[in-house]
Amino acid sequence: MAERTGVSVHTLRYYERIGLLTVARGAAGHRVYGADDFARVVFLNRLRMTGMPIRELRRYVALVGEGEQTVPERLAMLIAHREAVRAQLAELQFALATVEFKIAAYGGDCAP
Repeated sequence: MAERTGVSVHTLRYYERIGLLTVARGAAGHRVYGADDFARVVFLNRLRMTGMPIRELRRYVALVGEGEQTVPERLAMLIAHREAVRAQLAELQFALATVEFKIAAYGGDCAP
């Protein structure tokens, strides 16, 4: 799973330990990851990449476990997080423009 998702084994075990991931075990006690586990790990990893705190990830996963009646709350969480990500993107775009300005000032090429 670590190789397929790009998430370290340590992170997978951490997600399992804090309840973000519940993994089935085979007869020998080895972890058996299914397609749903893969999708969840990829989704959680992407949310982490956008800066969503573990606390919020845990709340989101708990809501998923509570069923369909929590969809409105999950949606609200994701909408609020999207706004935070958009604000981060705006800050990064401004920072990039500053770097490109300096590169141009030194006579460098700013083409991507």
